Amino acid sequence: MVSYFTMVAALGVPTYGIRAAAKARDDQEKLNRTTQEILIIHLFMMILVSIAYIMAILFVPRFQSDRILFLVVGVSILLDPLGVNWLYQGLEQYGYIAKRSIFLKFVGVILMFMFIHSPDDYVFYGVTSILASAGSNVLNFINLRKYVSLKPVGDYNIKQHLKPILILFAQVVAVNIYTNLDNVMLGFMKTDLDVGLYAAAVKVKTILTSLVTSLGAVLLPRLSYYIMEGRKEEFQALIKKAYNFVIVIAFPLMLFTIFYAKDCLIFLSGNEFIGATLAMQIIAPTIVLIGLSNLLGIQVLTPLNREKQLVYSVVAGAVADLILNMVFIPEMGAAGAALGTLVAEAVVLMVQILYLKDLFFKIAKQVQYGKIVLALILASVISIRCSNIVDMVFLKLLIAGMSFFGIYGLILLLTKENFINSYVLEGILKNKVFHRKGK
Repeated sequence: MVSYFTMVAALGVPTYGIRAAAKARDDQEKLNRTTQEILIIHLFMMILVSIAYIMAILFVPRFQSDRILFLVVGVSILLDPLGVNWLYQGLEQYGYIAKRSIFLKFVGVILMFMFIHSPDDYVFYGVTSILASAGSNVLNFINLRKYVSLKPVGDYNIKQHLKPILILFAQVVAVNIYTNLDNVMLGFMKTDLDVGLYAAAVKVKTILTSLVTSLGAVLLPRLSYYIMEGRKEEFQALIKKAYNFVIVIAFPLMLFTIFYAKDCLIFLSGNEFIGATLAMQIIAPTIVLIGLSNLLGIQVLTPLNREKQLVYSVVAGAVADLILNMVFIPEMGAAGAALGTLVAEAVVLMVQILYLKDLFFKIAKQVQYGKIVLALILASVISIRCSNIVDMVFLKLLIAGMSFFGIYGLILLLTKENFINSYVLEGILKNKVFHRKGK
């Protein structure tokens, strides 16, 4: 519930802010003004949403039943604007972001093991769950003066930011609707068992998808900067690298998930969740689809100021998901929800390709699909044979993972596939040469 309130308070600031900061990074006065204007919008919305949140605690029965927990976790709404994560990402301060995040999450895990021992400790669990985000926001604000001045500059032009922020907010809302629609419709049309099975399948997919889309947060500020500077060649070159990265990384993750869905579910969730195997196999291709739509939507359409087209693609996916869920869920349960999500993600990607067809086909041509397919086939055959020698789930997954991804990477190296050869192998060699010269 708190995440929804926080989403409304933030509007489209988390994405828009990255682009705005990246474009203003070379002009300190403009960066100061832009930061303050976006902060004013976020703080104003935070106050409105906080009032609504307090009213909910006072008058909504579900909130009242866990009033202390809702008050504790609600602190994250108040502190979210102070985090200005969008500014640090826009300025590409990834070293600071990583160190801060790892440290605070590590502290949160330690506190969880130290103080949470029974269901009665659920309020303190709420404290530890928001510690990383709340602590990050406070540290970010303290550290903010290194990059911008918060001394009021006056003559603010708030209006210029509102339209793109609201458009991006519409995209966030649409994504949240259709990503959560499956659980809601499963709950109404089937049973809690189906909801639980689907949640287990989605959990694995989400973890793997985050690996594929992790490059996105790094790319957006750089791509926005290139567009601002009119450096179209560098923009397209970076998009080509990112597309190749998604293809090389996402396809093996998808195949591995399909082959070892049952074992992954047993290992992560237990034998009770074997019934989610089909749902997990059906939803696995979304790892590729989301990776590509994240690239085209967030990393290309957003820097090009074509947010409306991004919203249209997501709305098309949401409509498709709603219709298909009504058709598939009554007969197939969790597998039906997975099928609806798969088609919805395909619709999102197809709409974005239509908007970017010239650029898409230009960057898609440079991928060496034959070498990737060869590596996938050999990796699949060898890993299946190797993993069948053991029955213990953990060992089976370990052997399967090492053999599958090891053979896959080795074949790409031997065939000198573009991405591995140009960006990985050459990068390692350059680092070694640089290191030796440094000595």
